[in-house]
Amino acid sequence: MPENSPANIHVSVLPGETIELLNAANAGVFVDATLGLGGHTELILNAADKNRVIALDQDAKAIDLARERLAPFGERVSFVHSNFSHLRTVLEGMDIEKVDGILADLGVSSLQLDSHDRGFSFRFDAPLDMRMNAGSGEPTAADLLATLSQEEIANIIYRFGEERFSRRIARRIVEKREAGEPVETTRQLAELVERSVKRSPKDKIHPATRTFQALRIEVNHETEVLERFIADAVDLLKINGRLAIITFHSLEDRIVKQAFQKLSGKCFCPPRIPQCMCGARKDVEILTRKPLVPGLEETETNPRARSAKLRAVRKIE
Repeated sequence: MPENSPANIHVSVLPGETIELLNAANAGVFVDATLGLGGHTELILNAADKNRVIALDQDAKAIDLARERLAPFGERVSFVHSNFSHLRTVLEGMDIEKVDGILADLGVSSLQLDSHDRGFSFRFDAPLDMRMNAGSGEPTAADLLATLSQEEIANIIYRFGEERFSRRIARRIVEKREAGEPVETTRQLAELVERSVKRSPKDKIHPATRTFQALRIEVNHETEVLERFIADAVDLLKINGRLAIITFHSLEDRIVKQAFQKLSGKCFCPPRIPQCMCGARKDVEILTRKPLVPGLEETETNPRARSAKLRAVRKIE
């Protein structure tokens, strides 16, 4: 493999913490639900000689690169081109009823961020695509900006990006569209957002970061997929099996935190309701009272890790 290939330069986030929380040193069958370039799968396989990993990713190119990286492990790793929301179907198709551990790293992979033509990053001028599964036929980010109303665009940017200038950004997108100049590339969108927002000099992120994040989440239906995945994942664990999830922004972390709390028995119903209606049940023990975050040394060597948060649960009887 070339020294500068994405698989070689990719750095897995919170590697030691993830392996410890998954209890991967005890041999078993694990799922890497977001394979990416294979870094976490490699760590799991190295943690115990008899570990086996079922590795899912909806990006076929990522699977091809990870397959090359993980070739030395032979049949101990199985590759599946699928979104993690289909985990139950995938395992049923492999005649696997329960597994010992499941990991999901919800960050955009280095392959996607560093791609010049996928539209995930404003570092390169590219068509506004943002689909994790580029050949899916689903609408791209550009398609959404060309068809949704000003209010719908603003709501997406506010809800999924927590961008307080969402209405101004949406108005300017629609104004450009109505003038016959639709926003279709990453550069066009980044420049439009930069002109639309007011940022403090202390802000460490690019003004367009939140808008790009919001569109990516909407294009890939990430919040709906995540909620469904968590429920299925816990059900597919053996007793004492572990589920670990790494998030990279507050919306995802909040979804994971609340899902774990509900699965640990915490009820979210209003106090006056006599019977729980939110579905809370005690299926897991929360292993991370607060999320684990990277230390200074990791963030200095891997800046993309700075917003990562790791939460984990153990399935109980």
